[in-house]
Amino acid sequence: MFDARIRPLIDPPLNRVGHLLARAGVSPNAVTLFGFAIGIGAAVAIASGFFLLGFVLIALNRLADGLDGALARATQKTDLGGYLDITLDFFFYGAIPLAFAIQDPAANALPAAALLCSFYANGSAFLAFAIMAERRGLSTDKQGAKSLYYLGGLAEGTETIALFLLMALFPSWFALLAWAFAAVCFVSAVARVMIGVKSLDRH
Repeated sequence: MFDARIRPLIDPPLNRVGHLLARAGVSPNAVTLFGFAIGIGAAVAIASGFFLLGFVLIALNRLADGLDGALARATQKTDLGGYLDITLDFFFYGAIPLAFAIQDPAANALPAAALLCSFYANGSAFLAFAIMAERRGLSTDKQGAKSLYYLGGLAEGTETIALFLLMALFPSWFALLAWAFAAVCFVSAVARVMIGVKSLDRH
């Protein structure tokens, strides 16, 4: 919901750093993979009970996620880069709730499962539409320049990262935050399906 509003604020500084990294010869895919390693490190830290370390690593993972796109725009965007970016993002999004479930199964396993199910529903609606949009030549840049069609919704990247950071800061709130965000994600998934059906039927 907030991705389109935050892009104009974060893109200019990210683009400046992206140009610096490009001149230094850094590869966008290397940043993507490095960021993913940091994200998995965040999950390991949380599963081990080191929540503040997890908080820092989540923030660094998201910084890398922004920088790889800026670096790609400064050099050359590729299908491989776009594929790695979205795929590893979904791995990361799944790893954090799983980490909380591992850390405290009795309290967190069921809300983590509900949250992961809502991510699955939201992600499938998002990715399936992107495939159909590509086949029909549809495009949008409302969420910035993307490698695939980005169908907006109530629960997007900004909200998900804010959720993960809150969970890492206040781990005792995990169950409440997970149930609440799962509900938002399910509503977002239904809305995305309705928008997708309407758009594809119209075109």
